[in-house]
Amino acid sequence: MTSEPEVLLDGVAFGESPRWHDGRLWFSDWGANQVIALGGDGRPEVMASVPSFPMCIDFLPDGRLLIVDSARQRLLRREPDGSLVTHAELGGVSRKPWNDIVVDGRGNAYVNSIGFDFPGGEFAPGLVVLVRPDGEVVPVADDLAFPNGMAVTADGGTLIVAESYAERLTAYRIGLDGLLNDRRVWAATPGDHPDGICVDAAGAVWLADVGNQRCLRVREGGEVLATVLFDRGAFACVVSREERPRLLVVGQTWGGDAGERTGRVWSVPAPAPGAGHP
Repeated sequence: MTSEPEVLLDGVAFGESPRWHDGRLWFSDWGANQVIALGGDGRPEVMASVPSFPMCIDFLPDGRLLIVDSARQRLLRREPDGSLVTHAELGGVSRKPWNDIVVDGRGNAYVNSIGFDFPGGEFAPGLVVLVRPDGEVVPVADDLAFPNGMAVTADGGTLIVAESYAERLTAYRIGLDGLLNDRRVWAATPGDHPDGICVDAAGAVWLADVGNQRCLRVREGGEVLATVLFDRGAFACVVSREERPRLLVVGQTWGGDAGERTGRVWSVPAPAPGAGHP
């Protein structure tokens, strides 16, 4: 892919967890403790404030926002009036940092914990839990080497997890009961440490890589179909659901001055729906 990334928003403190919802890009600014929606006019709107780090997001089928509040080991739900209520308690499973979330079409939320204190803590494997619509929390996967971004395929049948430390994308079959089975390597990514991921209309996975400052489009099995380069770390990505879809990426300089707002949101043209399978 040769298109140059277009900067949609500059001066973000620490952008992560982009999601496309209701015609807008939503993302978390971890550094500002805010969830932000970015409209077509380029103006950011603060949709929620949560003093937590990390705090990833996704949406229930009815449109309500879910927010991972890692500081208090819980999952929050934003009600139509804008209030935040507890959707589920996560601390009974793990007191280590909770990270990414993805919700399927039935309202089942999958949330992962990296399994150790980062940065600085001694490595330990992470896990994934299923949070049912009624708030029940069920461990469904373990022994993951820094589970990071997650995505559910369009048919709702497969959960894909980025294992950053193992340099691979790992897949599970989602059962009718929401439990995960048949673990397999979806794609090895040697030399790349996948962070945030998304699945596009053709079934390929876009993955963001902080250290290599790029996003890759990968076919199941590991073939790289496209590469987009950036001038700083790419942390996560999502494909917009528009007539002309865009790859929307959040990133920043990793390890810089904590007070410096190096975060950006970029846009890059993406393959259109129906453009063919990878």
